[in-house]
Amino acid sequence: MDGKTLPGVPGHSGLPFADSAAGALLDADGVIIGWTAAAAELFTLPAEQVCGRPALELLAAPAVGGEPPAGHPEAAWSGEAVVRTGRGEDMGVVFHVLPLAAADGAGRYFVLWAPSGTVDRWRQDQAFTRELFLQDRLGLAVFDADLRLVRTNTHLLPYTGLLPDLRHRSLGDFLQPEGAAAVERRLREVLRTGRPLILSEETVRTIEDPGDGVVMAVSAFRLQSPDGQVFGVTALFTDVTEQRRSDERLAILHHATAAVGGSLSVAGTGEELAAVLVPRLADLAVVEIAEAVFSGEEPAPGEDGLLPLRRTAAAGERAAEVPTGSVVPADAGCAPAVGHAPASMTAPLRARGIFLGRVTVRRGPGRSDYTPADLDLLCEIAARAALALDNARRYTREHRAAVGLQRSLLPPAQAETAAVTTSGFYLPADTATGVGGDWFDVIPLSSARVALVAGDVVGHGLAATATMGRLRTAVRTLADLDLEPDELMVHLDDLVSQLRDEPNAPGEPGGPTGPGGPVRPSRLTRSDADGADGDGADGDGADGGHRTDPVGATCLYAVYDPVSRSCAMVSAGHPPPAVVDPDGTVSYVPLNPGPPLGVNGLPFEVAEVRLTPGSLLVLYTDGLIEGRDSDLDEGMAELRRRLSRPGAAGAPLRELGQEIISTHPPHQLADDVTLLLARTHAVPPGNTAVWPVDADPVAVARVRQEAARQLREWGLEELVFTTELVLSELVTNAIRHAGGPVEVRLIRAGQLTCEVSDPSATQPRMRRALLTDEGGRGLYLVAQLTSRWGSRYTRRGKTIWAEQPLPDAPHGHSG
Repeated sequence: MDGKTLPGVPGHSGLPFADSAAGALLDADGVIIGWTAAAAELFTLPAEQVCGRPALELLAAPAVGGEPPAGHPEAAWSGEAVVRTGRGEDMGVVFHVLPLAAADGAGRYFVLWAPSGTVDRWRQDQAFTRELFLQDRLGLAVFDADLRLVRTNTHLLPYTGLLPDLRHRSLGDFLQPEGAAAVERRLREVLRTGRPLILSEETVRTIEDPGDGVVMAVSAFRLQSPDGQVFGVTALFTDVTEQRRSDERLAILHHATAAVGGSLSVAGTGEELAAVLVPRLADLAVVEIAEAVFSGEEPAPGEDGLLPLRRTAAAGERAAEVPTGSVVPADAGCAPAVGHAPASMTAPLRARGIFLGRVTVRRGPGRSDYTPADLDLLCEIAARAALALDNARRYTREHRAAVGLQRSLLPPAQAETAAVTTSGFYLPADTATGVGGDWFDVIPLSSARVALVAGDVVGHGLAATATMGRLRTAVRTLADLDLEPDELMVHLDDLVSQLRDEPNAPGEPGGPTGPGGPVRPSRLTRSDADGADGDGADGDGADGGHRTDPVGATCLYAVYDPVSRSCAMVSAGHPPPAVVDPDGTVSYVPLNPGPPLGVNGLPFEVAEVRLTPGSLLVLYTDGLIEGRDSDLDEGMAELRRRLSRPGAAGAPLRELGQEIISTHPPHQLADDVTLLLARTHAVPPGNTAVWPVDADPVAVARVRQEAARQLREWGLEELVFTTELVLSELVTNAIRHAGGPVEVRLIRAGQLTCEVSDPSATQPRMRRALLTDEGGRGLYLVAQLTSRWGSRYTRRGKTIWAEQPLPDAPHGHSG
């Protein structure tokens, strides 16, 4: 037989599998009478070699289960055997025997063989498919080429709304159109391309029970026959709804933490919190904060345990309708979801045990109620937001203290003296604290003069502010001594050097332990003021106990005299001031700047310019002219351009200053910005009177007469008697202790100033005379009769001065 057909088998005439199955037809004695082509290929034995032989001769070992079951001669049976192939190799096979009935009554058998490995895989495939459709952890569906369901398990979509029988149904028969179309679009792509779909997430809802739906992770692969014909697709549906909701809650938590942690403003923190909750967690979010938090204080409930809250922020639907405030118990906690339309939750804003406020969220109709997991999420967000809110509260308190310190260390923004009208501006680069180390100052001096100062301390923040305060105090103290500008700068330089070498704290390594500690002597003595070169000790500051933070500064000190209209200035590493003449001409003072303060050992040069009355003197720090992307030259050119605009010379100082600093937004500052505008005035020649005095006591009477006459011309008869006494004492002392020449000058500029100059460098000293003393009461008398008096060194000796308020000016006004 050729094995293509096996005739004579009742009910199996033609056996269509005969040419594809490895099989043989046996007679009643077990002799092979038919042999298929597949059997010839499997055993590598052609039909002519096996037909007519007993089938047992093919076995290399006795078969297992090779006999029919007892009592069932007509039943099929199976077994395993080892067959010797035509190549002489042993091969394990599984056989299946089918008893056949023949027309002549003789028994025949049809035997099917398959390699053991092939049968094992087939059994595994069958078990896998069966168990896959029986499992309940994911949905399994087989679709035909038209995407109609052929077979599913019972957990295709594990929620209500499915039809009892889904066979021959499409997804659109039981799912909302949007979800059904999205899944079918993915499946068609798999059918078209053959590329598997891996965990593509889609939200689906049933037609009967839409609700919030479920999130399904869909995986799919194409089904095709061995000849390549596509006949369907298999899809796996995994419900990842809770996992995604958990991921969303975690994402909301992270987003909220990042949002509220970026603000140091109490109101800003509340606004960020409300904004981050809508629409992810709520349709409406309201944040209420205790009133005390806004001023940096810790909220304290009243005797009734209630705490007033202010509505700080609201976001979402109908936010404008939320009341502006409420009163709540300070021990309030998280509240679970209440009601159904809408659902709501409330969580306290509590940090370090302090109740700071609360946050309330609500959902409108159409959204599901809150779950316990949602309440846990809100409580966690509120806890983190409360920490940020408490940081903002403490920052508010500290910022107010820092700003108060900064303002206390700076002079008033506007000042008016007989010499100048000024307006000052300050912008800190350190926006976190609002303070820095730049400063300006306007210091009234004797004889209607004024000192103008601009300084820049290295660094930012409170440390720089503290150093600035010490330097500003030092400058004012030195200015009160009426030192020459270069001499004052030498003293200031020495102070900065001492600050740089200052130990961290007493008792630390390198710190002072008593006499002999690292005390840095000043390099200036009284002989320096008389012209000698001071040369002090040189410390390198390398001791382990000295400061590690940088201490350094630049400074510009200028003294303007409205009588002579001259301005003497000195720079310690500071940019030169600009001068705007009344006609609008702008120039920079040709200064030869010395080293920054703290370098020590190098001289400072004084530059002197004469200013036209009404000129504008512009002092600034390098933050005004040096930006992140520009150098000093570009910045100075830009400042010149702004000062040169038409009308700038006569513009109100406040308006002009705002215009100049408006190009420096605080958040873009690389350094602090300080600007001081000073419009100069002049004392008319008729408001001064000068007399040389002979070194003769007789000349004192003439001084009294000339002074009385001048005061009457000025209409100051009320001051004649006092002035005569003051000049008598001062001139007499000058003649007695210094000799000649002596000079007397009266200045009427906001107040009356009496000056007596002599060639001596010896400073006068006031003392309280005893009853038995014949003298020593002169300066004491001067101090009692005037509002202020003092002495300053000059290049030719010294000048003693005393001031009296004019009759129409408040007592003590310094001009």
